Amino acid sequence: MQCLRTTVARLRPLAATQAAQSLAQCRPSMPEGGVRTLQPVRSLNESAAAEPFLNGTSSNYVEEMYYAWLENPKNVHKSWDVFFRNANAGVPPGAAYQRPPATIPSSDGMTVVQGLVGAQPNVEKLVKDHLAVQSLIRAYQVRGHHIAKLDPLGISCVDFDDAPCTVGFQNVGLYGLTENDLDKVFRLPTTTYIGGSESSLSLREIIRRLELSVSFRGRLNVLANVIRKELDQIFCQFDSKLEAADEGSGDVKYHLGMYHRRMNRVSDRFITLSLMANPSHLEAVDPVVQGKTKAEQFYSGDTDGKRVMSILLHGDAAFAGQGIVYETFHLSDLPSYTTHGTIHVVVNNQIGFTTDPRMARSSPYPTDVARVVNAPIFHVNADDPEAVMFVCNVAAEWRNTFHKDVVVDLVCYRRNGHNEMDEPMFTQPLMYKQIKKQKGVLQKFAEKLIAEGVVTIQHYEEEIARYDKICEEAYAQSKDEKILHIKHWLDSPWPGFFTLEGQPKTMRCPSTGISEHELCHIGNIASSVPLEDFTIHGGLSRILKGRANMVSQRICDWALGEYMAFGSLLKEGIHVRLSGQDVERGTFSHRHHVLHDQNVDRRICIPMNYIAADQAPYTVCNSSLSEYGVLGFELGFAMASPNALVLWEAQFGDFHNTAQCIIDQFISSGQAKWVRQNGIVLLLPHGMEGMGPEHSSARPERFLQMCNDDPDVIPNLSGDFAVHQLYDCNWIVANCSTPANYFHVLRRQILLPFRKPLIVFTPKSLLRHPEAKSSFDDMLPGTHFQRLIPDEGPAAVSPQEVKRVIFCTGKIFYELIRERKTRGMDDAVAIIRIEQLSPFPFDLVKAETDRYMNADLVWCQEEHKNQGYYDYVKPRLRTTLRRTRPIWYAGRDPAAAPATGNKHTHLTELQRLLDTAFDLEKFPRKPQRPV
Repeated sequence: MQCLRTTVARLRPLAATQAAQSLAQCRPSMPEGGVRTLQPVRSLNESAAAEPFLNGTSSNYVEEMYYAWLENPKNVHKSWDVFFRNANAGVPPGAAYQRPPATIPSSDGMTVVQGLVGAQPNVEKLVKDHLAVQSLIRAYQVRGHHIAKLDPLGISCVDFDDAPCTVGFQNVGLYGLTENDLDKVFRLPTTTYIGGSESSLSLREIIRRLELSVSFRGRLNVLANVIRKELDQIFCQFDSKLEAADEGSGDVKYHLGMYHRRMNRVSDRFITLSLMANPSHLEAVDPVVQGKTKAEQFYSGDTDGKRVMSILLHGDAAFAGQGIVYETFHLSDLPSYTTHGTIHVVVNNQIGFTTDPRMARSSPYPTDVARVVNAPIFHVNADDPEAVMFVCNVAAEWRNTFHKDVVVDLVCYRRNGHNEMDEPMFTQPLMYKQIKKQKGVLQKFAEKLIAEGVVTIQHYEEEIARYDKICEEAYAQSKDEKILHIKHWLDSPWPGFFTLEGQPKTMRCPSTGISEHELCHIGNIASSVPLEDFTIHGGLSRILKGRANMVSQRICDWALGEYMAFGSLLKEGIHVRLSGQDVERGTFSHRHHVLHDQNVDRRICIPMNYIAADQAPYTVCNSSLSEYGVLGFELGFAMASPNALVLWEAQFGDFHNTAQCIIDQFISSGQAKWVRQNGIVLLLPHGMEGMGPEHSSARPERFLQMCNDDPDVIPNLSGDFAVHQLYDCNWIVANCSTPANYFHVLRRQILLPFRKPLIVFTPKSLLRHPEAKSSFDDMLPGTHFQRLIPDEGPAAVSPQEVKRVIFCTGKIFYELIRERKTRGMDDAVAIIRIEQLSPFPFDLVKAETDRYMNADLVWCQEEHKNQGYYDYVKPRLRTTLRRTRPIWYAGRDPAAAPATGNKHTHLTELQRLLDTAFDLEKFPRKPQRPV
């Protein structure tokens, strides 16, 4: 710095005799050619006369001094500092230059600077002007999109709030600047990158640089040209005469997915592309894609998203209107859900079916929701392929550099209607008049390239003809197909899991029990803290001691039974992932899979990861307060591999209703539509305990209504009936009443030779119920999941003496056995638990009803009559009995709400249904009718 000052001081006398025109008298300007010039506003003679220390041809030197001064006034000699301050303050010619202040040594050895002579620099105006320029730049960042030519039709208006546009050359006066300031040089703020390597620019150049800004048919285009699906297979989907070879309903061609491995000719490496199947519920697939991406990253060890990434294609109306878009963005940076950046491409047709944007959203752009995570959003005119490519490259570079989400808004138009038969002129006549005049993107781009001499007309026409020939040949080939194979459209194949024909390798399920040694080992881990110097909460210490005590007694409660299931699978190399709101501790403070050090912030211990040295990792993660997004994410995670147990737990059972779209569209019918199996587990806390309508029912009636088994037909009971029945169902619905059965049903999910979704209505009060415990004997080798648990008390000893058989499921069993004991009816009433509701255990129910031939039959549930299980089990029980014996109902009356919130009312209702269940005179036995 001192060297620079010395050099400037040394050159100053030269400048006094050979300087050029004063910088104060010149304004830099930028003509259309882009070359900077200096245009004097006064004559050179006037300038030289006014500032005698400058003349000659040293303007470059003066300009260099000015730029150096702008960076830091200390970079230049004090004389230049005074001159530039005065010139920028608007001091007239002849007064800008002042002698530098003299220095006088003081008596104490300090140096005193004398005051300046003449006009002082207007520092206030200098600061004000620079702040005004920064405000102008910020205005471009916020509102510059209003002057961008984004709409290829030239008719859209995105200025929803009708606020005036505050950018452009004509609006500098709004910031206290004038046209005279356009050629002044200003320091660029650090919040913009328009300067490149330059730290300052003229205001004119600053403004110039600032002004430089999927649906059905598109999905088929992606299949053909990105995924490279064989064209003949695509054409087959349009042939309504082809017979479907696969079981299930299939789906329309626009919804099918695809999996393809192809060579990247740029990198000469193979890449795998997967297009997810999805329903018409548009954005519902967003979290599913993210979950599958996360799983692929997890299994490949891709911890920072450099090997696997996701691209989401959106429609403009759905992107703005559907809340799942926000929920998916909200997951983007959470530790257990991040995919390290997603590229979102919005195909902005400027219309939602028949709805104009002004009727469809309250924000200027459909992409504004992405601002919630500060994702950069690039708006680009889709009729300009080169601009689109540039923006997409920038988006890819952003994702690759920062591993954050980025959005590309392709502003385009829909040339045809919503589908092939739709007439858009009914609702958007002016828009479609303009569209009919609009040349296609290919034609416009070809004309541009031909005009520039990049290609010839002949070359263009030859390429069009060549592609048309490819399509025609593929179409002709598709006519040779006789059968339509839906399984060719799998987006998540599981190599090695099935046979080459896509069938299970066996139709048997081995025992789901494990050894006593393994039970004790996992139990000891569950009741310990594997890390040293780790302080846990005193209350948790008592819980762990309680677990250790249960292990010593060879029993387990609900939490320990779950621990046994998870731990044994992890030991066998099966990854377990449990996700949902508060799952780490458990909503009801029963699980405690993550321990927190009471003395060290954020220090945690997960004992489940200390079961064995070569075990699979256990992932347990509290989720955001989302059901729709998180359940979709976990569903996608479960798609990636059959060798993982993926579970989602609702905080309370009926909270799943905000994720109903995922359940309806992907889980219950996913295999039927897309031949796609999935083993996801839904844990839904359920039970009437007087906690109110929103904290009681998991709505079992909804899940049972969507089961695909026939209530009027008894299946073939020969062979391994239980496994074949599971293979034919669309999902499994269970309500376990013991920790051992819960243990078995979780392990069965992995040991089955195929995958089906599992819905488990889990308990609340049974988590700590003294009778809801299981012996280790019920979990040893040779044991298995019990679809039905028969009565094992006095009634079973003399079944011919039993007067009533009560069928039930879940928690109500414990209230029934308590009431039976209180009434002294243990030998008169048998209570049978149906643990697997669907597929319905016809064989076991038949065996029990045949056993108690002299008893009347009652279905008892704690739910209201129009809810719960009654409407599902009644026809199946009647079919099992061939309608020879009636089935009576004991339970709450029909109601609109699932449960009361008043404890007294709850207990009154409960006692009433128990009275009905045990009143042997209530349902008189009718004579048996012939088969």
